[in-house]
Amino acid sequence: WLWLRPIWQPRAWALRASSMLIILSAIFARHLRQAERSPGTIENYLRHVRTFAAWLAGKPVTEEAAAAWKKHLLDKGYCPNTINAMLVGLNRFFDFVGWKKYQVKALRLQRRLFREDSRELTRAEYDRLIAAARAMGRDRLALLMEAICATGIRVSEVPYLTVEAVERGKAEISLKGKIRTILIPGKLRKKLLKFARKNKTASGEIFLTRSGKGLSRKQIWAEMKAICAAARVAPSKVFPHNLRHLFARTFYGSAGTWPSWPIFWATAASKPPASTSSPPEPSMQGRWNGWGWSDKTN
Repeated sequence: WLWLRPIWQPRAWALRASSMLIILSAIFARHLRQAERSPGTIENYLRHVRTFAAWLAGKPVTEEAAAAWKKHLLDKGYCPNTINAMLVGLNRFFDFVGWKKYQVKALRLQRRLFREDSRELTRAEYDRLIAAARAMGRDRLALLMEAICATGIRVSEVPYLTVEAVERGKAEISLKGKIRTILIPGKLRKKLLKFARKNKTASGEIFLTRSGKGLSRKQIWAEMKAICAAARVAPSKVFPHNLRHLFARTFYGSAGTWPSWPIFWATAASKPPASTSSPPEPSMQGRWNGWGWSDKTN
């Protein structure tokens, strides 16, 4: 569609948010899919573009309007990280359609070398979340949270937890042009295969909706938030990525610190880990159970 680009160069009379931005966002979505962006990324980018278009309310896209949008987000009280995430999606869109002059600079943030305790999920809180999910009859959610916490898998990678991958003991994930391996602990494998048999899933994705579709990022987020009160855990702590933080803290605490990893891998496995967010190969002495090393095999 490059030959059409000159037609869409920014002119006030041609750029009405209610029509032009929506049309271009559809083309932008196709471009993102061709670039193999994850469904979650595509959804986020398009949502930010549409939110900007709705805020414009039919007014033309200008440098002043783009800067005013950033100020509007600040005035609304959005946290800096959220604002930057919204600006990234909009800037990617502007770059795609050739409107680089409208791109807005992100907020400058000082990098934190620590995480606030009020945001950290503890092992006890995790246990309460699992117990609450099961008590409410949400076995799928309980097992999904266990899977994320025991493997460090991302929400966008959940579709790669298939019956075939669980039977092999590892999931080969290809996203954003990268390939990495997620190893699945033995005890978790048994639970996942049992869940698949119970739901008569012979192959393919394990975590599905009643209609047979994969779980979306939004649905997983909403289901986790819905059990906060019953689990007596602050909602600010309950989101999928925090389970990955809990996995990382537990794994690094059990397997050693970064400086000791090269020696650890060279002597125990004779090769580096397939992924920095995956537990070591099961061939090592003992077995990783999602929380630490166990002398017993599952």
